[in-house]
Amino acid sequence: MSRAVLSAGSNVGDSLGHLRSVVESFADELVAVSAVYATPPWGGVEQDDFLNITLIVDGPLSARQWLDRAAGLEQSADRTREVRWGPRTLDVDVISVSDAGRVVVDDDPVLTLPHPRAAERAFVLIPWLEIEPEATLWTPDGERSVRELIDALDPDERDAVRAVDRLTDGPVGGGTS
Repeated sequence: MSRAVLSAGSNVGDSLGHLRSVVESFADELVAVSAVYATPPWGGVEQDDFLNITLIVDGPLSARQWLDRAAGLEQSADRTREVRWGPRTLDVDVISVSDAGRVVVDDDPVLTLPHPRAAERAFVLIPWLEIEPEATLWTPDGERSVRELIDALDPDERDAVRAVDRLTDGPVGGGTS
């Protein structure tokens, strides 16, 4: 059994619908899903704001299988990769994976784990903290609390991430089970 943290974002087409498709696809493995957050684009490309969610999933999949599922969802949403950090219908990243309770650390060029830029991205960390208040992320400097990583970010970047919607009825996450 493995547990994965996934981050999904969209800023082209029916963004809420694209995010909803991610939640529906992982429904059998879903532990928690954050609210929907509107976030400015990251990476310097002029484009519309993104809608982002973070999910925690648990199931009998390897890290590579979580990535393959994510890539399949992107393909179903007609994701194109024309401009790095450019607009997209759907982007689903594998942020972190634990297998048998141990964090998977891998520098494979296809799936680097934990995600090499997750610690720098408020749009990943803030929704993650919402659904897992005691979350930690392995970094090259060792394991750090997600709360500590958020506190280290530029305040303007933190403040630009704002909850705007929910994809589910009732409580959304609120911790892990």
